[in-house]
Amino acid sequence: MFKLTSLNLNGLRSASTKGVADWVAEAAPDCICMQEIRVQASDVQGRFEQMAGLKGHFHFAEKKGYAGTAIYTKHEPTDVVIGWGNTEFDAEGRYLELRFDTPARKLSIISCYFPSGSSGEERQAAKFRFLEGFMPYLVQLKKTREFILCGDINIAHQEADLKNWKGNLKNSGFLPEERAWMTRLLDAGAEGAGLVDVYRHLQPDTTDACYTWWSNRGQAYAKNVGWRLDYHLATPAMAQLARSEHIFKTIKFSDHAPITIDYDFTL
Repeated sequence: MFKLTSLNLNGLRSASTKGVADWVAEAAPDCICMQEIRVQASDVQGRFEQMAGLKGHFHFAEKKGYAGTAIYTKHEPTDVVIGWGNTEFDAEGRYLELRFDTPARKLSIISCYFPSGSSGEERQAAKFRFLEGFMPYLVQLKKTREFILCGDINIAHQEADLKNWKGNLKNSGFLPEERAWMTRLLDAGAEGAGLVDVYRHLQPDTTDACYTWWSNRGQAYAKNVGWRLDYHLATPAMAQLARSEHIFKTIKFSDHAPITIDYDFTL
């Protein structure tokens, strides 16, 4: 089995004070994809190059204390791809891809942090620019490689993916345009990218148990007023190898919960 986890840390240093390294050691994933690490290379040096015996790879944002992605892995990649070729968003450290090429397959594990549009119109416009450019990139990548993209997508796709869907129809993360983009991403027809939402592949009917993010306002976490924003998005062949899923909620490392999926393959 290949155990793959995704977690938005809301700051690597912050999560480290809450015991995330001990949890990674206990959970023992083969790979953990992290988003919003909010550190620079100087912060990592001598402290975060490894975690629980896993080697770290990083895409740092140019702006200090902002965004960034990481992947800690048990297996040595054959190649590391930093950024997806978009100047605006590569500067924000939003895409990291590890390639594992074996006789069985050419496989990429991707950690991706989609922009949030919740802070205002300017960032929502940036989010739409990201979505517009990223879809063609994934379509092209799928032509040459199998991949599993783990990340904070910042979109709840369906009504079952958030508690208060009626109250969020006009809010970033559940806008009709964002949800339509997700639908196209998962569409296997000529107009879509043909990717698979792996959690929904395994759990097509889950509602309250599916959430991975809770607002810090009010008692959202205590009342489980959450959103499903963290995904495994895979090419169909990789999605078919998914066997089980788990969202860990016992300890809070950030405002997101880690989602782990076991896949029936080894590297």
